[in-house]
Amino acid sequence: MIRVAISGAGGKLATPIADAIAASDDLELTALYNPNRAGAEMHGVTVTGAPSEVDADVVVETAHPDVVLDNLKAWRDKGLAAVVGTSGFTPERLELLRGIWGMDGPAVLVVPNFSIGAVLMMRYAAEAASHFEAVEIIERHHSTKPDAPSGTALATAMGVASGGGVSARDSAELVEGARGADVEGVRVHAVRLPGLISQQEVVLSNLGEVLSIEHLSTSYESFASGALIAIRGVGDLAPGVHLGLDTVL
Repeated sequence: MIRVAISGAGGKLATPIADAIAASDDLELTALYNPNRAGAEMHGVTVTGAPSEVDADVVVETAHPDVVLDNLKAWRDKGLAAVVGTSGFTPERLELLRGIWGMDGPAVLVVPNFSIGAVLMMRYAAEAASHFEAVEIIERHHSTKPDAPSGTALATAMGVASGGGVSARDSAELVEGARGADVEGVRVHAVRLPGLISQQEVVLSNLGEVLSIEHLSTSYESFASGALIAIRGVGDLAPGVHLGLDTVL
Protein backbone atom coordinates (compact mmCIF):
# COMPACT_ATOMS: atom_id res chain seq x y z
CA MET A 1 0.00 0.00 0.00
CA ILE A 2 1.44 3.37 -1.04
CA ARG A 3 0.63 6.18 1.37
CA VAL A 4 -0.19 9.36 -0.53
CA ALA A 5 -0.47 13.02 0.44
CA ILE A 6 -1.92 15.78 -1.72
CA SER A 7 -0.68 19.36 -1.56
CA GLY A 8 -3.17 21.95 -2.77
CA ALA A 9 -6.07 19.96 -1.35
CA GLY A 10 -9.49 21.09 -2.50
CA GLY A 11 -8.28 22.51 -5.82
CA LYS A 12 -9.64 21.67 -9.27
CA LEU A 13 -6.81 19.25 -10.02
CA ALA A 14 -6.41 17.88 -6.48
CA THR A 15 -10.06 16.90 -6.04
CA PRO A 16 -10.42 14.24 -8.79
CA ILE A 17 -6.99 12.85 -7.86
CA ALA A 18 -8.09 12.50 -4.22
CA ASP A 19 -11.30 10.80 -5.35
CA ALA A 20 -9.33 8.32 -7.48
CA ILE A 21 -6.89 7.54 -4.67
CA ALA A 22 -9.76 6.92 -2.26
CA ALA A 23 -11.35 4.52 -4.76
CA SER A 24 -8.14 2.55 -5.45
CA ASP A 25 -7.11 -0.72 -3.83
CA ASP A 26 -3.36 -0.11 -3.58
CA LEU A 27 -3.17 3.56 -2.56
CA GLU A 28 -4.07 5.17 0.78
CA LEU A 29 -4.79 8.88 1.18
CA THR A 30 -2.97 9.68 4.43
CA ALA A 31 -2.55 13.47 4.36
CA LEU A 32 -3.92 16.63 2.77
CA TYR A 33 -2.02 19.92 2.79
CA ASN A 34 -3.33 23.41 2.09
CA PRO A 35 -2.76 26.33 4.50
CA ASN A 36 -5.82 28.08 3.02
CA ARG A 37 -8.12 25.15 3.87
CA ALA A 38 -6.57 23.92 7.13
CA GLY A 39 -9.13 22.21 9.34
CA ALA A 40 -11.43 21.12 6.52
CA GLU A 41 -12.13 17.40 6.15
CA MET A 42 -12.07 15.50 2.85
CA HIS A 43 -12.32 11.73 2.44
CA GLY A 44 -12.06 11.39 6.20
CA VAL A 45 -8.71 13.24 6.29
CA THR A 46 -8.27 16.62 7.97
CA VAL A 47 -6.43 19.20 5.87
CA THR A 48 -3.29 20.54 7.53
CA GLY A 49 -1.38 23.75 7.01
CA ALA A 50 1.86 22.43 8.51
CA PRO A 51 4.31 20.46 6.31
CA SER A 52 5.63 18.73 9.44
CA GLU A 53 2.24 16.99 9.84
CA VAL A 54 2.32 15.44 6.36
CA ASP A 55 2.99 11.70 6.67
CA ALA A 56 3.21 9.79 3.38
CA ASP A 57 5.42 7.91 0.95
CA VAL A 58 4.53 10.11 -2.03
CA VAL A 59 3.16 13.65 -2.15
CA VAL A 60 1.21 14.92 -5.15
CA GLU A 61 1.93 18.63 -5.54
CA THR A 62 -0.89 20.66 -7.14
CA ALA A 63 -0.48 24.01 -5.38
CA HIS A 64 -0.19 27.44 -7.05
CA PRO A 65 2.99 28.09 -9.06
CA ASP A 66 3.94 30.89 -6.65
CA VAL A 67 4.41 28.45 -3.75
CA VAL A 68 5.23 25.16 -5.45
CA LEU A 69 9.03 25.40 -5.17
CA ASP A 70 8.84 26.21 -1.45
CA ASN A 71 6.51 23.26 -0.97
CA LEU A 72 8.81 20.94 -2.89
CA LYS A 73 11.76 21.99 -0.73
CA ALA A 74 9.69 21.00 2.32
CA TRP A 75 8.85 17.59 0.83
CA ARG A 76 12.49 17.06 -0.15
CA ASP A 77 13.59 17.89 3.41
CA LYS A 78 11.13 15.28 4.69
CA GLY A 79 12.49 12.65 2.28
CA LEU A 80 9.23 12.25 0.36
CA ALA A 81 9.01 11.27 -3.29
CA ALA A 82 6.94 13.82 -5.21
CA VAL A 83 4.68 13.96 -8.26
CA VAL A 84 4.19 17.53 -9.50
CA GLY A 85 1.03 18.48 -11.36
CA THR A 86 1.48 22.23 -10.90
CA SER A 87 1.92 24.05 -14.20
CA GLY A 88 4.55 26.56 -15.26
CA PHE A 89 7.78 24.54 -15.23
CA THR A 90 9.88 26.36 -17.81
CA PRO A 91 13.43 25.13 -18.54
CA GLU A 92 14.67 27.76 -16.08
CA ARG A 93 12.30 26.63 -13.35
CA LEU A 94 13.25 22.99 -13.91
CA GLU A 95 16.89 23.98 -13.32
CA LEU A 96 15.88 25.68 -10.07
CA LEU A 97 14.10 22.50 -9.01
CA ARG A 98 17.15 20.39 -9.83
CA GLY A 99 19.20 22.64 -7.55
CA ILE A 100 16.66 22.31 -4.75
CA TRP A 101 16.11 18.58 -5.09
CA GLY A 102 19.63 17.29 -5.69
CA MET A 103 20.62 13.81 -6.80
CA ASP A 104 20.31 11.85 -3.57
CA GLY A 105 17.17 10.60 -1.89
CA PRO A 106 13.81 10.04 -3.61
CA ALA A 107 12.72 11.10 -7.09
CA VAL A 108 10.49 13.96 -8.14
CA LEU A 109 8.40 13.57 -11.30
CA VAL A 110 7.14 16.77 -12.95
CA VAL A 111 4.06 15.96 -15.03
CA PRO A 112 2.90 18.79 -17.32
CA ASN A 113 -0.34 16.91 -18.04
CA PHE A 114 -1.76 13.78 -16.38
CA SER A 115 -4.06 13.02 -19.31
CA ILE A 116 -3.00 9.95 -21.32
CA GLY A 117 -4.26 11.59 -24.51
CA ALA A 118 -2.19 14.70 -23.88
CA VAL A 119 0.93 12.60 -23.32
CA LEU A 120 0.36 10.87 -26.66
CA MET A 121 -0.22 14.23 -28.36
CA MET A 122 3.15 15.47 -27.08
CA ARG A 123 4.90 12.27 -28.16
CA TYR A 124 3.38 12.33 -31.66
CA ALA A 125 4.27 16.01 -32.11
CA ALA A 126 7.90 15.43 -31.10
CA GLU A 127 8.20 12.48 -33.49
CA ALA A 128 6.62 14.42 -36.38
CA ALA A 129 8.60 17.63 -35.88
CA SER A 130 11.64 16.74 -37.96
CA HIS A 131 9.47 16.00 -41.00
CA PHE A 132 7.96 19.51 -41.24
CA GLU A 133 9.35 22.92 -42.08
CA ALA A 134 7.43 24.81 -39.38
CA VAL A 135 5.41 24.13 -36.24
CA GLU A 136 3.36 26.23 -33.83
CA ILE A 137 1.39 25.44 -30.67
CA ILE A 138 -1.98 26.90 -29.69
CA GLU A 139 -3.10 26.12 -26.15
CA ARG A 140 -6.50 27.08 -24.72
CA HIS A 141 -7.39 27.05 -21.02
CA HIS A 142 -9.87 28.53 -18.55
CA SER A 143 -9.53 32.25 -17.93
CA THR A 144 -8.65 31.67 -14.25
CA LYS A 145 -5.56 29.58 -15.06
CA PRO A 146 -2.74 31.33 -13.17
CA ASP A 147 0.02 30.95 -15.75
CA ALA A 148 0.69 31.16 -19.49
CA PRO A 149 1.86 29.28 -21.44
CA SER A 150 0.57 26.10 -19.83
CA GLY A 151 2.97 23.48 -18.57
CA THR A 152 1.72 21.16 -21.29
CA ALA A 153 2.54 23.72 -23.98
CA LEU A 154 5.99 24.34 -22.52
CA ALA A 155 6.77 20.62 -22.40
CA THR A 156 5.40 20.13 -25.90
CA ALA A 157 7.54 22.96 -27.26
CA MET A 158 10.65 21.56 -25.59
CA GLY A 159 9.93 18.11 -27.01
CA VAL A 160 9.23 19.48 -30.48
CA ALA A 161 12.43 21.54 -30.39
CA SER A 162 14.48 18.52 -29.31
CA GLY A 163 12.98 16.67 -32.27
CA GLY A 164 14.18 19.36 -34.67
CA GLY A 165 11.01 21.43 -34.90
CA VAL A 166 11.12 25.20 -35.40
CA SER A 167 8.64 27.98 -36.15
CA ALA A 168 8.73 30.23 -39.20
CA ARG A 169 10.64 33.49 -38.68
CA ASP A 170 9.63 35.66 -41.65
CA SER A 171 6.82 37.81 -40.18
CA ALA A 172 7.67 41.04 -38.34
CA GLU A 173 5.49 41.84 -35.32
CA LEU A 174 3.57 45.10 -35.78
CA VAL A 175 2.25 44.59 -32.24
CA GLU A 176 4.60 43.00 -29.70
CA GLY A 177 3.50 39.49 -28.80
CA ALA A 178 1.43 38.94 -31.93
CA ARG A 179 3.57 35.93 -32.89
CA GLY A 180 3.29 34.37 -29.43
CA ALA A 181 5.98 33.30 -27.00
CA ASP A 182 9.24 31.77 -28.20
CA VAL A 183 10.03 28.54 -26.36
CA GLU A 184 13.32 27.13 -27.65
CA GLY A 185 12.49 28.31 -31.18
CA VAL A 186 8.88 27.12 -31.16
CA ARG A 187 6.03 29.66 -31.10
CA VAL A 188 3.38 29.13 -28.40
CA HIS A 189 0.04 30.98 -28.34
CA ALA A 190 -2.01 30.98 -25.11
CA VAL A 191 -5.79 31.54 -25.23
CA ARG A 192 -7.75 32.12 -22.01
CA LEU A 193 -11.57 31.82 -22.06
CA PRO A 194 -14.05 31.04 -19.25
CA GLY A 195 -15.71 28.12 -21.06
CA LEU A 196 -12.58 25.98 -21.44
CA ILE A 197 -10.76 23.38 -19.34
CA SER A 198 -7.77 22.21 -21.36
CA GLN A 199 -7.24 22.11 -25.11
CA GLN A 200 -4.08 22.11 -27.19
CA GLU A 201 -3.32 21.96 -30.90
CA VAL A 202 0.10 21.40 -32.45
CA VAL A 203 0.14 22.56 -36.08
CA LEU A 204 2.92 21.31 -38.37
CA SER A 205 3.30 22.37 -41.99
CA ASN A 206 5.20 21.88 -45.21
CA LEU A 207 4.46 23.57 -48.51
CA GLY A 208 1.06 22.27 -49.59
CA GLU A 209 0.16 20.36 -46.41
CA VAL A 210 -0.78 20.88 -42.76
CA LEU A 211 -0.88 18.29 -39.97
CA SER A 212 -2.87 19.19 -36.84
CA ILE A 213 -2.52 17.14 -33.63
CA GLU A 214 -5.14 18.17 -31.07
CA HIS A 215 -6.15 17.09 -27.59
CA LEU A 216 -9.16 18.24 -25.56
CA SER A 217 -10.02 17.54 -21.92
CA THR A 218 -13.72 17.98 -21.20
CA SER A 219 -13.50 17.15 -17.49
CA TYR A 220 -10.88 17.33 -14.75
CA GLU A 221 -11.50 13.60 -14.27
CA SER A 222 -9.36 13.06 -17.39
CA PHE A 223 -6.28 13.73 -15.23
CA ALA A 224 -6.98 11.16 -12.51
CA SER A 225 -5.82 7.92 -14.17
CA GLY A 226 -2.48 9.41 -15.22
CA ALA A 227 -1.93 10.77 -11.72
CA LEU A 228 -2.35 7.28 -10.27
CA ILE A 229 0.17 5.91 -12.78
CA ALA A 230 2.65 8.62 -11.71
CA ILE A 231 2.09 7.91 -8.01
CA ARG A 232 2.66 4.20 -8.49
CA GLY A 233 5.75 4.71 -10.65
CA VAL A 234 7.69 7.54 -9.03
CA GLY A 235 9.12 5.27 -6.33
CA ASP A 236 10.90 3.19 -8.98
CA LEU A 237 12.68 6.16 -10.58
CA ALA A 238 16.30 7.04 -9.93
CA PRO A 239 17.00 9.97 -7.59
CA GLY A 240 16.66 13.44 -9.09
CA VAL A 241 14.20 15.33 -11.27
CA HIS A 242 12.25 13.59 -14.05
CA LEU A 243 9.91 15.17 -16.62
CA GLY A 244 6.76 13.74 -18.17
CA LEU A 245 4.25 11.01 -17.51
CA ASP A 246 5.78 8.92 -20.28
CA THR A 247 8.75 8.41 -17.92
CA VAL A 248 6.61 5.89 -16.00
CA LEU A 249 4.26 4.67 -18.75
